[in-house]
Amino acid sequence: MLQLETTGYKALNDLRSRGEFPPKWTNIGDLEQLTDQFMKRFQAERFEASKELGPGFLIPELIEQMIRTGDVEHMDNEAHDDRDRLEWVRALDRMNRMTLSYGHQCDLLMPVIEELGRSGKPVGILELAAGSGGLAFALAERAKRSGIGVKVTASDIVPDMISEGNQIAAERILPVSFRQLNAFSLDGLEPGSVDLVVISQSLHHFTPGQIALMIAQAERHGASAFIGIDGFRSLLLTGGVPLVASLQGILPFTLDGLTSARKFYSEIELDIIAAIATGKSAHHVECSWPLSILHVPLNQPV
Repeated sequence: MLQLETTGYKALNDLRSRGEFPPKWTNIGDLEQLTDQFMKRFQAERFEASKELGPGFLIPELIEQMIRTGDVEHMDNEAHDDRDRLEWVRALDRMNRMTLSYGHQCDLLMPVIEELGRSGKPVGILELAAGSGGLAFALAERAKRSGIGVKVTASDIVPDMISEGNQIAAERILPVSFRQLNAFSLDGLEPGSVDLVVISQSLHHFTPGQIALMIAQAERHGASAFIGIDGFRSLLLTGGVPLVASLQGILPFTLDGLTSARKFYSEIELDIIAAIATGKSAHHVECSWPLSILHVPLNQPV
């Protein structure tokens, strides 16, 4: 219900016919604000389309507006003690292992990694907002079993996660390193050192403009592809995510599950963000339940 495809595509086509989509940008400093402004414009146009199409479309739109939130998750709130935030990140890692999510995501990412690995050189993979690094480790292990050379960089802004991740990588002898990195500028990242930029289960923590910045910066730094993975926006997951999170027995983490599910992007919203960031339509968005996957081809592999 919350994908709102009919009204969404009608609104987008109307905006395109009037020359409003995709909005053009030349200065990357303008990209974030431009994307956020257009998303608000799109949502207003979608609301008008739902009223035009009748109650069967207006009611889901009103439910969408009621569920959508801009609240900040506890794990992102710097007012909380760093030790608590670290524990909530670990709880997410445990939940992913319990639900076999890392294996599912590796299945989705490995075809791209295998294609990039045909050059014969190790595939440079950068994971943004990596948290505990569970996916980074899972990818390194899967690539090792597949005989594909990789060099995985897991980035985050929490110093304790960086330190702990590097320690675990050394103990497990895996080609994974952790570092602090600004996801919106990628300052300090050597151009051409990364083939694939991945962000998993974190897209909803960022605004549309911030995600567009990530895509544009990935392209500027020479990446061949950007892949974003997050929960599929639906009423089922709005209830299901906090239910599964509650099994960790941590109230703030359970509440974060509800907040996150309310913030998931619809597939047409991800489509819009990628189109604005790249100015192209080569990307695609698909569902592999319970995930939405945004795959954005960028530079030709070297």
